[in-house]
Amino acid sequence: MKSLLIILSIVLTSNLCIAQSTDSAGVIKACTNYLEGFYEGDTAKLKESLQPTLNKFGFWKDKDTKTYNQVDHMSFKQALAYAQNVKDKKNFPAKDAPRDITILDMGETIASAKVIAWWGIDFILLSKRGDKWMIEQVLWEGPLKKEHQE
Repeated sequence: MKSLLIILSIVLTSNLCIAQSTDSAGVIKACTNYLEGFYEGDTAKLKESLQPTLNKFGFWKDKDTKTYNQVDHMSFKQALAYAQNVKDKKNFPAKDAPRDITILDMGETIASAKVIAWWGIDFILLSKRGDKWMIEQVLWEGPLKKEHQE
């Protein structure tokens, strides 16, 4: 009986680890699509990972006053338009532009991640819709500080 409980415990633990790994991969995929969507001007990648109710806003540091000012909200539609503009104008970032993604925390249906991109740092909130992770909200700050560029 004791060995049956041990085997059952191992099986359940390994299944949990596999599920966690799959979920982590899904969060990384959504964040990668987000970065590549803006970097490459790829609206298909954004559509795959952004919720249509996206709420994205942030703060940009004024070069002259050195103060941070809130930048207007970016909707799903505006995100797609921005990416399309990147593609149309071939306004791509440098090949070595930062592409760092860190999962901060995960629950069963929610997750948070930190993305470092050429424009700054984004904190991303995601939700699991069915078996797919989607970006719900983004709060960002730019420009990227030198210590994050290395």
